[in-house]
Amino acid sequence: MRFHRYQNPIPDSIVVKLYTSGEQVRGYVRKITDPAIDDTIFPGEEMEPEAALRLAETHSGGEAPIYVELTEGVVWQPDWGDIS
Repeated sequence: MRFHRYQNPIPDSIVVKLYTSGEQVRGYVRKITDPAIDDTIFPGEEMEPEAALRLAETHSGGEAPIYVELTEGVVWQPDWGDIS
């Protein structure tokens, strides 16, 4: 699966935010909606990066772009997939 670096996501796209929690990388997934409506978060709890990326793929339906937001200190791992 190809992921895109977070920048100007469009409505109906999926965003995986990866961040550090203690010494571990965690993530959560949200769907970008119309600016007049709050984004949808799937699910509310944090999860391991691989699980968050798989969940994003499921919610994208293979059609919506998936953006990845890397917070400070998080480095993309090649085994997570390709990112552009």
